[in-house]
Amino acid sequence: QVQFVESGGGLVQPGGPLRLSCAASGFTFRRYTMRWHLQAPGKEREFVATITSAGGPWYAHSVKGRFTISRDNAKNTVYLQMNSLKPEDTAVYYCIAAGMGYWGQGTQVTVSS
Repeated sequence: QVQFVESGGGLVQPGGPLRLSCAASGFTFRRYTMRWHLQAPGKEREFVATITSAGGPWYAHSVKGRFTISRDNAKNTVYLQMNSLKPEDTAVYYCIAAGMGYWGQGTQVTVSS
């Protein structure tokens, strides 16, 4: 079955970096656009970044210039490199395959001093 296992979250100080990974399985990974979303406490899930099957990225305005999405089709994995983190980036981060409707458990990112 389709699965997404996110990892790499944790506690980081403002201004610091963090790299998230998402291992996908159960479908032909290389054919799908992949996305990262976040859900902050008390808020709805929102889009962060997407990468097409050809590798073209697109970012939410709030993270553009700070976050980089990438993928390794040989490893069925999508990454999110997050730099210059801010307290408002604190959230649970999820990866999904566009159009599939499956969600993993996410990984918690907390930005605090």
